[in-house]
Amino acid sequence: MKFLTGSFFENFKMAIDTLRSNKLRSFLTIVGVVIGVIVVMLMSSVISGIDTAFKKEIESFGTRSIFIYKFDIGLRTSAPTREERMRKPLVLEDVDAIKALPSIETAVPFLDVSNNYFGQKILVTGKNGKTSSAIQMNGTFPELAETNTEVLIEGRWFTQSEVDFRKDVALIGDTVKESYFPYESPIGKTLEIGGREFTVIGLLQKREQLFGGGGGNNDQSNIIYMPMGAASRLKPNADDLFILAVAREGMMEKAQSDVEDLLRVRRQAKFGEPNNFGTATASSIIEQFQSITAGIAIAMITISSIGLMIGGLGVMNIMLVSVTERTREIGIRKAIGAKQTDILLQFLIEAATLTGFGGLLGLAIGYGLTFIVALFFPSYVPYWAPPLGFGASVLIGVFFGLYPAWKAARLDPIESLRYE
Repeated sequence: MKFLTGSFFENFKMAIDTLRSNKLRSFLTIVGVVIGVIVVMLMSSVISGIDTAFKKEIESFGTRSIFIYKFDIGLRTSAPTREERMRKPLVLEDVDAIKALPSIETAVPFLDVSNNYFGQKILVTGKNGKTSSAIQMNGTFPELAETNTEVLIEGRWFTQSEVDFRKDVALIGDTVKESYFPYESPIGKTLEIGGREFTVIGLLQKREQLFGGGGGNNDQSNIIYMPMGAASRLKPNADDLFILAVAREGMMEKAQSDVEDLLRVRRQAKFGEPNNFGTATASSIIEQFQSITAGIAIAMITISSIGLMIGGLGVMNIMLVSVTERTREIGIRKAIGAKQTDILLQFLIEAATLTGFGGLLGLAIGYGLTFIVALFFPSYVPYWAPPLGFGASVLIGVFFGLYPAWKAARLDPIESLRYE
């Protein structure tokens, strides 16, 4: 008799028995819930993975770094505006002025001589016969070593005298090494760059890649650094200068403000007008990226909610059918003492168990699929995703099972016993 009037655990066992007796119908009912939870798992893992990888990549340039360029810096969805294109480039004198600021520890320029604009094509050719025009090439100064943005794992940095005398020496990234010197040390070997023979004096550590590299500008290890003078000789008209400044410890905000004030004066920006240059920090770029991923997360919730809602409607439909099929059973339970709350609880538990099982199935499938996704995108399952997916599936069952449970609880026991 106690089993028929029911405690929570007894109602749960009855719910399980009912679902087991209608396996196919139960499975088809929860397909929408399973799909919704899979979407939650996959989308959250991709968004979290990309967010984590992007944060690591940007922070690898240093948390005290200030990026300075003639264009506005950040994630862009459009080409530079006409006003940006009309801006004059930064110059080496700007670097010296920034270095002199009390809040700045060091500053280093990068002159881009890569093949990323119309004009002379610079080819890189190795002794193995490989030739490429898709390698990033930057002229810079020995202060590169002080920024801690690159890690030297073999060889040495170039010296100031090599900059002064425009020596043809180079530091190469890991991707360049694998392309031209795959089975040997590159130190002391030569590369022909733009018709000139450069000696490799240093190898840099492989950098974190957001989308697995992919070559060209997407791979931060597909790079060659050379003395500023040597770069200028390769492309005498190159003026695409980028500056990386490093703030002193604890002076990040002041350093960025000092740099902006200095450049506004040097570039004659009028009072009240916006900057005619761009500055950014690692944290500002990360915040901008996270604002974008937040929008994607909202879209993720919307998409997954559709699947869960479809699953919820399926649960409501099947529970209404179940109430009709079990009308006599409900009448018997009421006749021997079951209360309305007992009947209500039984059907709510059954609905929640149904969708909860769908949630667990979706989590298992979704988690397995994240390993496949990881082959193409950074993937990381955040700690909140599994509880969120399971909790949402159970709540969907309770919400959409409420009306059928209420209908079952309200049945008249006499009429229910007469039902055939």
